[in-house]
Amino acid sequence: MPDSTSSTSSTAVSLEVLDVPLERDVFLRTLLRHLAGTLQDVIGLDDASGFVSVVGQEMGEQMDQMYRNALAVDQLSADQVAAVLVDLKRRIQGDFYIIEHDDEKIVLGNRACPFGDKVKDRPALCMMTSNVFGSITAENLGYAKVHLQETIASGDDGCRIVVYLKPTDESDNVHGRVYVKS
Repeated sequence: MPDSTSSTSSTAVSLEVLDVPLERDVFLRTLLRHLAGTLQDVIGLDDASGFVSVVGQEMGEQMDQMYRNALAVDQLSADQVAAVLVDLKRRIQGDFYIIEHDDEKIVLGNRACPFGDKVKDRPALCMMTSNVFGSITAENLGYAKVHLQETIASGDDGCRIVVYLKPTDESDNVHGRVYVKS
């Protein structure tokens, strides 16, 4: 059996120098893309989103605790929550920024999804953002409703995510997921 770095011709080819776009990050994002796509195709978008939501809830709880520990606080303020939402996405190569922040809502924009181009046509993956944002916000402020107004996964150029901090007439009239302190 030939060595994996040799060729049947007289010239040996080292596989390490081949232009194969494969490394851990691309592999994991591709894995998640295929997993989300399979779930969407087999059980439907709503149920697939539900499964991703469960994982997002656990991730949100873990990230919330990491930030609270790092800041040495028992609870994040509204300003800290807004900053944490932007920072956590920055750390995983998203490009989120605050468009608006007041006592009723935080409106975030995003120019780059952490899943990269692997999120295209996989809106179930957006439930990760919804649940992470919702669980961190609700755990610290008591309530959140996350409205995924625009998403890269759905074909928009960027994302626009509204995190309502309390029930309002505006929040009551938009589709979104509600989160409350556990």
